[in-house]
Amino acid sequence: MGRVEGKVALISGAARGQGRSHAIRLAEEGADIIAFDVCEAVPSNSAPPATEEDLAETVRQVEALDRRIVSGVADVRNYEQVKSVVDQGVSELGRLDIVSANAGIAGSPNVAEDIPDDEFVIMQEVNLNGVWRTCKAAIPHIKESGGGGSIVITSSEAGIRGYYNMSHYVAAKHAVVGLMRTLALELAPDMIRVNSIHPTQVDTDMIQHQRIYNLFTGKENATKEEFAEASQSVIALPIPWVEAVDISNALLFLSSEEGRYITGVTLPVDGGNFLK
Repeated sequence: MGRVEGKVALISGAARGQGRSHAIRLAEEGADIIAFDVCEAVPSNSAPPATEEDLAETVRQVEALDRRIVSGVADVRNYEQVKSVVDQGVSELGRLDIVSANAGIAGSPNVAEDIPDDEFVIMQEVNLNGVWRTCKAAIPHIKESGGGGSIVITSSEAGIRGYYNMSHYVAAKHAVVGLMRTLALELAPDMIRVNSIHPTQVDTDMIQHQRIYNLFTGKENATKEEFAEASQSVIALPIPWVEAVDISNALLFLSSEEGRYITGVTLPVDGGNFLK
């Protein structure tokens, strides 16, 4: 029997990257999936956008594991869109037990005083308010299922330390920790546990592009190899980044019976990045 057999998991930002990895890993361990993504460009996001074809590939890979999946296009900046996908998924799959509030954007790097007001605001709309909207839409369904549950918020190494040129991102990723801790207290009577995961650099489209290469190296037109060297320098283990499945395994642990009494925790998956 899988470690989350018979459970239903909601994953935001599921079209690719960490979100797709989470859907597949939980499905491998017996969960059915509710998956959504915006599937279009978000203003000020430095990474290329996911597409509806990407989301369809997530669906295909979950179904290949003989698990059920309900997917939809929804923007975490729009509560009604999120609620519609969540409600439809629960209607079809019958319950909700696990939430991965994973959707987020990286933003364009800049010193704080030069970040345009609209870019700072949209960062909070996606990376903070979008997490809140996802949880808000999901919590009544978890309570109704009656068996407790797990909410895991994807924060970042930037949720536990500061970073140059990323004040808008750092602010949002710190803020979701406060949200997580408050939800952990509010939902404890219902045996719903709430935790946050704090990845270092993860080998996905979020970091594998020119702007991030340049940010880490301080060069123009830096190569992936130069980025890998710079990234390695801030991680204690001899690795340039972690893989998406490493974050998925942490999510699985926190959402399984193995993590049944863990709540209110900030869990770094960072190769020792925080130590440096």
